[in-house]
Amino acid sequence: MEPSVAIASAVSASDVLAAQARLRRYLDITPTHYAERFGCWLKLENLQRTGSYKVRGALNALLAARERGDNRPTIAASAGNHAQGLAWAAYRLGLQAITVMPRCAPQTKIAGVAHWGATVRLHGESYDEAKAFAAELAAQHDYRLLSAFDDPDVIAGQGTVGLEIASVLSPDVVIVPIGGGGLAAGVVLALKSQGVRVIGAQVEGVDAMARALRGDDRILEPVATLADGVKVKEPGQLTRRVLRELLDDVVIVREAELRETLVRLALEEHVIAEGAGALALAAGKRIAAKRKCAVVSGGNLDAGVLASLLQDVRPRPPRKPRQRKQERLMPPAALPSALPAGLLSSLSHTLPTPRKPRVSRTEELPA
Repeated sequence: MEPSVAIASAVSASDVLAAQARLRRYLDITPTHYAERFGCWLKLENLQRTGSYKVRGALNALLAARERGDNRPTIAASAGNHAQGLAWAAYRLGLQAITVMPRCAPQTKIAGVAHWGATVRLHGESYDEAKAFAAELAAQHDYRLLSAFDDPDVIAGQGTVGLEIASVLSPDVVIVPIGGGGLAAGVVLALKSQGVRVIGAQVEGVDAMARALRGDDRILEPVATLADGVKVKEPGQLTRRVLRELLDDVVIVREAELRETLVRLALEEHVIAEGAGALALAAGKRIAAKRKCAVVSGGNLDAGVLASLLQDVRPRPPRKPRQRKQERLMPPAALPSALPAGLLSSLSHTLPTPRKPRVSRTEELPA
């Protein structure tokens, strides 16, 4: 392993390998799909348990805590997918989980959390307000506060996405959406030692990590976006350190590009993705590589939002594929009529005239 791959003592590539060993008995490998019209491979984490990659990090964190003897109730703030992942993981392991979600969280995600028996607290109008309230409850009741992205065990669990991609594709570039940076940090730890470029994707006006990596630490209010899963005002500190050292680039996508990509993904590839789930593919259109893979990070999209997008967004038709010229073989019967008249005349003099069939005489036998 290269020295730069092990960033800080908190999390390293070996932690990603350990997470893969823990999760193997609980989670199946998600499929990859080649989106021919986009010219890009897709890692379909929308088909993961609870519809998002987030269950990887949550489950790995609970399993690692149990190994350390920490069985306290776990509390987490989330816009939806981390909360659902934590709820499923706690249900699977028989542990108690509390989730704090902003009031604007999609109803699909709130219902998904409640389905697995976790306690749901709605607080605030943004992820950051929910995060502050979750920290207060953790301090009051001695809960274990589990960050959605800025936790070594969570980062290691998300990094197993990268290990699965490398095992089947050998890509040149992997594109991941970035909110707080947990997925990107885990994937870059998993793949950087293998020579794979890892590029992040963010939405214009929701680009806190991109600004932080440039040295701009201002905390700005994110704009409204379809990609609610990456709408983070302040990125993680640990993830920032990892990405500053190892991430190759960040592509900023316009909101209109994101909406069009989501609709095309549904209509042309029959893949349902939420806003953040289509973000990496939208960024992939600007990246030149022979073999690139975009992570479809989640598919928990409200049916009403999808119906509205299908009605309002009219994607441009994709370019027609380049047609290859094929040689057409002429049937033998059509060959003479397709030849020039002069050639037919010369052939008539050179070709021998076929002889008439010989008629054999039949001798009459005497009666």
